[in-house]
Amino acid sequence: MSEAVFRIVAAGPHVSVQDGGRPGLMRYGVPASGAMDRLALRFANRALGNPEGAAAIEISIGGLLVECLAGAVTLALAGGGFHFRHGAAAGPIWVVRTIRAGETLDVRPGYWGNWCYLAVAGQLVAPVWLGSRSTHAPSGLGGGLLATAGEFTVADAEVRPDREGDLVLPFNARPSLVYPVVMGPQERCFPPSALAALLSSPFVLTDSYDRMGVRLAGPTLTPVDALAIPSEAVVRGSIQVGGDGAATVLLADHQTTGGYPKIATLVASAVDSFAQVRPRAPVRFRAIDTAAAVRLARRQAAVERGVLAALDRR
Repeated sequence: MSEAVFRIVAAGPHVSVQDGGRPGLMRYGVPASGAMDRLALRFANRALGNPEGAAAIEISIGGLLVECLAGAVTLALAGGGFHFRHGAAAGPIWVVRTIRAGETLDVRPGYWGNWCYLAVAGQLVAPVWLGSRSTHAPSGLGGGLLATAGEFTVADAEVRPDREGDLVLPFNARPSLVYPVVMGPQERCFPPSALAALLSSPFVLTDSYDRMGVRLAGPTLTPVDALAIPSEAVVRGSIQVGGDGAATVLLADHQTTGGYPKIATLVASAVDSFAQVRPRAPVRFRAIDTAAAVRLARRQAAVERGVLAALDRR
């Protein structure tokens, strides 16, 4: 068996180990966590022939520079519009390459996107917590953050030259300007003016952004007598509103329960794209009913199955 060892020359904030998450544990108060952009993680792993939920390195807009100290391994990069430099080669990610001892890989943000994924042909060695290597950022449990001057190892590292080359960027990987939402579950707690403002006005993502969620700047959506509602389960993509009327979209590390009213919920198939919208960028919301949300999710799932299956035929 072989292994590849890497030194972390520089790592930005929020660079961490993530995988498909730990679903099914929210009833015990454990967030699902996992990749912020689940489609990109699946794509990077599938490009290497890995299980789609295998652990990878989630790279933030702070970037990542690593040096291979020993061994060799084929890796895939997918996610936002980032760029890489590997030896004399440079270009946009959505690519599969092999890195060998003595070589460096530098991944930096480009013009769009917040997150990209470095998957490896092997097993990323990282702690497992409750069956997953995903890092829960608030607690640090799981695979953990990558820090400058640290190291990481890929066990059972393989070189897969047949997998090398450029990847096709899926059409739905880029962030959108308008996102579909299903109203509620507490839309009753808001006056008609707040509901209208949510759907007719632009919002801007603020710098108050982490893996738990992002606060929006825009119209005040003050709830009416809603701050005493019982605490209940929340889901990724919920748009919750505090007493100050400011909306927050909950993301991968969101709390499992909460008492703030949720004015609407992003359609699940749109949440990965939303995670790639950068702070200070504008978005709008468009209401659809649950039947339309199901149809949208099924159409997107069919497209994604086709895109992922095409990777097996490269």
